[in-house]
Order: sequence, then structure tokens, then C-alpha cells
Amino acid sequence: MTTERPWRVAVLGPGGVGGLVGALLARAGHRVTFLGGTVTARTVQEHGMHVRSAMFGDFTVKAQADTELREPVDLCLVTVKQNALAAAVDRVSPTVLGDGLVVPLLNGIEHPAALRERYRPELVVPGVIRVASNRVAPGSIEHGSPFIEIDLASATTPPARLDALVALLNDAGVPAKTRDDEAAMLWAKLFFLAPFALLTTHHQCSVGTLRTEHRTELVDLVTEIAALNPASDVEAALRFYDAFPPEAKSSMQRDAEAGRPLELDAIGGALLRIAHQHTTPVPLTERLVAALTPLSNGSSPTQ
Repeated sequence: MTTERPWRVAVLGPGGVGGLVGALLARAGHRVTFLGGTVTARTVQEHGMHVRSAMFGDFTVKAQADTELREPVDLCLVTVKQNALAAAVDRVSPTVLGDGLVVPLLNGIEHPAALRERYRPELVVPGVIRVASNRVAPGSIEHGSPFIEIDLASATTPPARLDALVALLNDAGVPAKTRDDEAAMLWAKLFFLAPFALLTTHHQCSVGTLRTEHRTELVDLVTEIAALNPASDVEAALRFYDAFPPEAKSSMQRDAEAGRPLELDAIGGALLRIAHQHTTPVPLTERLVAALTPLSNGSSPTQ
């Protein structure tokens, strides 16, 4: 892998996250290929990737697009939903990938192990991203948050490669930094995300309604989940929700409203498995996961 410009970048899953980060890398002069389904690949190939963003402006970048990776890259961003990961990785052969870094920006905590089984473990650099960005149509991204941040952590990847990756993202306008503890990084994201996702989806409401009309339940759920990891900070989590724009919705809620499959197993299911391992009771989490299970395969929500 070379750290010279341009980097060869593949984006597996050009949705809200992958489309935005990939477009910013392309705008910075890197050679980006978006990997997705036939319609998405054709649309991006013909019209480029369009981004609407109050932070970065409205812009369109020309980029390559395909249904599978056909040549080695320096970096492969994995930005599909975790419930689509098993099928999506078939688009990126380990042989074709070469020695490119694999950077998943997925919700949940269990996907790094699956990716390290498929690719060389030292190539997989788990990350977490904080952003609100949606795909409104194939090749069209709407970035709604006034921020985007990426944390990266891997104990097995050479530090020089991590530093080069962080520099790449920062140069493209995506603030990035490394973290020392991969497990702590992934847990912190899950701890903040899970109550927001489960409760907004269950009540079909924005975070503004959640933190007012359903605040007792929100506090109870945050407290219950915090018992699974001593590093959890209940008050910090509540401040996080209180700082959100009141109209904000979770990505799980948006998926439910659109009748798409949910990341329920990656978020709620992961919590239940952790609770089972530690024999810690999580009745509220169990109730919410059970209530949302009928929607998990993409059924329309009932009013």
C-alpha cells in the first residue's frame, strides 16, 4: 500500500455513510470505486455521487462504480448494515483485495471478528462514525448533521498504516483519530446508540419526543444497559440525547418506516448475548427486542 496520492479506495455499501465518506475522498483527489447493486452501480457510473450537506456544501463527484471489486485497493470502507454484511462481502474477494486495509464503519460489536475470519486480521481496522447521513436515492446522499467524526482502533495493524489512514481522512475533511482500546471504542458506540435506536423505533418518535414524553423509560433503559459494562456513563448518555436536534431519528427508525430490514440483531441482539454471558437481567431490553422482532425482516410498522 502506498500513502502517496491518490489512494485507491473501494466503498462497499454506498449508502448514507459510505456515499458521504467516499464522495469526500473522491473530492480530495482519490480514486474511489463504489460497490453496490446493479442499479446503484449504473447510476453512480453515469451520474456520479451527489451530496447535499450544510457542512460540506452541495457537490457531485465522478467516481467508478461496480458490483464487485475487480482490482486491488489501498483501502476498503465497509459501510453496509450489519444484517447485510454476510452477503455484501462476497463483492470483495480477499485475493483481489490484496493488502488493502478493511475499515468497517458498522453498528454493533461483533462484525470485526467475522471480517477477520475472511480477511487477514492485521488488515481489519474497526471504526465508529458519528454522523447523520442518509441515502435518498441511488447515488444521492443527504448529510444532515453539522458534524462527522471517525474513531479507529486496531492492536494488530502497524501504527504507520493507522497514521496514514487517519491523515487520509483528515485531509479529506473527515476528522479522524485512533483509539487505544478497540473493545471500549465499539462498546461506547453501542451504549449510546442502542437506547436511541430501540426506543425511537418502538415508539415511532423523534428523539425530542423520546426525551420528554418517554424520558422515564429512556433513563431506565440506559441504566439497564450500563450495568453490562462498568465503563458506561449514564449521565453522559443522557446529555448526549438531550443535545440532539429534537427532530432527529435513529437509522433503525428510518429503516422501520421504510419497511426495510432492521439492524436489530446487531444492536439489541448483541446486548442480549452480552447479558446472557454475564447473567445480568435486562428485562426492558428483552421486551423491546421482542416487540421489534416482527419488523426485523422488513415488515411495515403498525400504528
